[in-house]
Amino acid sequence: MNIKIVKLSNGLPVIFVQSHDFPTLTTMLLVGAGSRYEDKKNNGIAHFFEHMAFKGTKKYPNAKIISETIDGIGGDFNAFTAKDHTGYWVKAPRSHFDTVIDLLSDMIRHPLLEPAEIEREKGVIVEEINMYEDMPARKVGDIFDDIMFPGHPLGFDIAGTAKTVRTFSKSTFSDYLTDHYHSSNTVLVIAGGIDHNGKGIDKYLSKIEKNLGSWGKHKKKRFVEFEYLQKKPEIKIHYKKTQQAHIALGFRAFSQTDKRRYVLAVLAAILGGSMSSRLFTELRERRGLCYYISTSRDLYEDTGYIVTQAGITNDFDKVQKAVNLILKEHQNISQGKLEKAEIERVKEMLKGRLLLSLEDSHDAASFIGGRYLFEKELINTDMIIQSLDKVTKDQIIETAKDIFLTSQLNLAVIGPFKKEGVKIEYGM
Repeated sequence: MNIKIVKLSNGLPVIFVQSHDFPTLTTMLLVGAGSRYEDKKNNGIAHFFEHMAFKGTKKYPNAKIISETIDGIGGDFNAFTAKDHTGYWVKAPRSHFDTVIDLLSDMIRHPLLEPAEIEREKGVIVEEINMYEDMPARKVGDIFDDIMFPGHPLGFDIAGTAKTVRTFSKSTFSDYLTDHYHSSNTVLVIAGGIDHNGKGIDKYLSKIEKNLGSWGKHKKKRFVEFEYLQKKPEIKIHYKKTQQAHIALGFRAFSQTDKRRYVLAVLAAILGGSMSSRLFTELRERRGLCYYISTSRDLYEDTGYIVTQAGITNDFDKVQKAVNLILKEHQNISQGKLEKAEIERVKEMLKGRLLLSLEDSHDAASFIGGRYLFEKELINTDMIIQSLDKVTKDQIIETAKDIFLTSQLNLAVIGPFKKEGVKIEYGM
């Protein structure tokens, strides 16, 4: 994989990723804007604008023309909104790059934001919010974030609320775009079958400069940093008639630039990163308590956490048993109950998954572009692999001791359980 970065005249970073020789490209614009940049009044605006970008632009005046344009070049396109960034992408044959960059540029620079379209889309967004309410496996993560980040934008639902969404007007979007959508807060990634030799990149750059070179450069608006001193475990039970109980159990960790992030990656994988992980083996294979269970990390510029999510048999005693078993495995690692073979197996799994993910131009663009957006660093797979190789048993144990503290425990539960009298037993 060959990676090269070039900056336009306005400072916009353009990253070229030659991931394979297949004649397709993923072109992705990543903007450093998401729900953590919102407040209680405009919560959901980042996600809502992601929708509006597809509703019509100066050159492509409605959603039908936009979709027909992509269909007409045999492409695929979509977008996503996260807590700290938003991405817009098109995957298409490289022979149609001119059309792709023209369309993507117009979507984020010249959206029409017609009031009638905004009003219609409000109903769509509200139904999307309602859909998430009916997806407890997803909703439990939102409840967990609310516990982890009380009163802070990181705890907001990315889609916002029905109440906030219904208040948005064209000026809400305009103000938001002025604050966040500019060249100094964006990264453009082109990944796939790119010719890095001769004029291979130059022919792309001329088209990119034409579409994005005049885009204004402004000072990046900072987010509200998260500051919170948790002194005791927090538990939140969300009553809902479900066929399966859903839980999210986790601990506060550290930021995405912390030197222990690779240690945390190995630790999370040991707990619940695969079908051979401790929690999958213990709770599903041996006990039959759940269908899905996995452990992951969410790390931001200033904070982060490690969390295990699971769908448990819909019986409160079994939920409590599952929670205690999960905590027991956390405790085992803190006490040094680790085998070298287990650690090495997990390292190889993580390295292999990294390499496999980068085979796909979309995943490569998202991963490499996201890393640069937040850390101003081009990804180096050799460096990541070396960092994983250097993780030691002692580092895993020390990190577990540092973060698996009873006072830092947070638990969200969705199921048909009454809040009164409910108590989850814990003890680390």
